[in-house]
Amino acid sequence: MSQVRKVYGGSDFLPVLVYEWERQGLPSIKAEVTESGAPPEFILLGFSLSPRTTPLLFSAFLMIYLMIILGNGLIFILICLDSHLHTPMYFFIGILSILDLGYTTTTVPQMLAHLVSQKKTISYSSCVAQMYIFLVLGVTESWLFAIMSIDRYVAICHPLRYRVIMSPCLCGIMAIFCGLCGVSSALVYTIFAMRLPYCGPNKINHFFCEVPAVLKLACADTSVNDQVDFILGFSVILIPLSLILVIYVNIFISILKIRSAQGRLKAFSTCASHITVVTMFCVPAMVMYMKPGSKASPEEDKKLALFYNIISAFLNPVIYSLRNKDVKRAFFKVCGLSGCCAPSGLAEEVHELESVLGNQ
Repeated sequence: MSQVRKVYGGSDFLPVLVYEWERQGLPSIKAEVTESGAPPEFILLGFSLSPRTTPLLFSAFLMIYLMIILGNGLIFILICLDSHLHTPMYFFIGILSILDLGYTTTTVPQMLAHLVSQKKTISYSSCVAQMYIFLVLGVTESWLFAIMSIDRYVAICHPLRYRVIMSPCLCGIMAIFCGLCGVSSALVYTIFAMRLPYCGPNKINHFFCEVPAVLKLACADTSVNDQVDFILGFSVILIPLSLILVIYVNIFISILKIRSAQGRLKAFSTCASHITVVTMFCVPAMVMYMKPGSKASPEEDKKLALFYNIISAFLNPVIYSLRNKDVKRAFFKVCGLSGCCAPSGLAEEVHELESVLGNQ
């Protein structure tokens, strides 16, 4: 197939492509092709499972998806309702919850439907839309993590000026910047992926329309796409990760200057959650989008996609917010049980940290 792709790059050579495909003893091409060189629909192969394990996997993913909706939805509602959570940190956490809800809803319901259905098709236009929406939300979240690290840097290294520096206006500008990066980068990814002719098999070995999996079906040379994916992966994943690394090096240097062991512990605890979330999301995404398509393994790609698509969104509320006393206090307050939780929370811990650092 790779030889055929190189020689017959465009859809104008479709009859010759079919002949060469069948002459080499490969399965005949059954997919109907439109005049634009694209099949009217794709088939998502999903996970290779036996009939016995399919119900178990469906139940597990359904439970995880419901927990994602419940956890992230609850975080967002509490942040909106409780004025004590109207801080820069929780403003960004609220955006993170919306992004997690968005990109899991873009992929998981369809995956669940395909697990219990014999028909596993997705139309060409729906595939393009799913690819673009997922990339918009994913790239936005990648840059949001970098912005959240800046927020932690200001809170720990400049605590006395934190509320002045991280003003509502600056937070809004940062959020808009993340969104613009997501929209523009996703547009480039999608245009370069869908400009190729897809005149061969229409079976995508993945559980949703992700760029690396779709590119494997193109009946043209994809080396340019590999270069574009690497460059964009550098700008939307590696640059934010490098920024996060530099920021946390400075944070740790500042923390080591704290004389109080309790103060150092409080400072480290404010960073641990963010580092964990970034690692779970950005590292698998970097491996997926920055390696050449020829070296990609479909089964490994599915496992990586599960991390930054489902597992990360499932654990974010637990790691980042639900364990915080501020969020627990807000939850009990909304439920009318304000006396069930101690009033001291993360805001009070940060205030103590401000005092510790301010006396250094």
